[in-house]
Amino acid sequence: MVDIVDATTRSRMMSGIRGRNTKPELVVRRFLHRSGFRFRLHDRRLPGRPDIVLPKYRAVVEVRGCFWHQHPGCHLAYMPSSNRAFWKKKLEGNATRDLRNETALKAKGWRTLVIWECEVPQDKALHRLARQIRKLATNRTT
Repeated sequence: MVDIVDATTRSRMMSGIRGRNTKPELVVRRFLHRSGFRFRLHDRRLPGRPDIVLPKYRAVVEVRGCFWHQHPGCHLAYMPSSNRAFWKKKLEGNATRDLRNETALKAKGWRTLVIWECEVPQDKALHRLARQIRKLATNRTT
């Protein structure tokens, strides 16, 4: 697939992409807040500074972009056709970092829940996330 913009424009566009407060993350945060959950954001004390931290449940929610974290089987998780070596290394590095952070969180007694960018528009996925969090609360007390 040939890029439809020149290299300078593409570079400017890519530099504008940020890892915090993305649209999918804001949707999840609004939903969780409306559902009665209270949380912290990007807690520096935890490995990887998770997107959403629910201290009451000792759980974190990671809102992952399908492209950046290579969601298996997702149409958004494609490999760019230009500069493939760079992208392969970059995207594999993201997956390795995700696994390292999840392992470190688990070692500290935290549970990680993941919701993918492609799932966020689906109310069913958001409700499933809320059920998973509530289930963690019942598991803690027993």
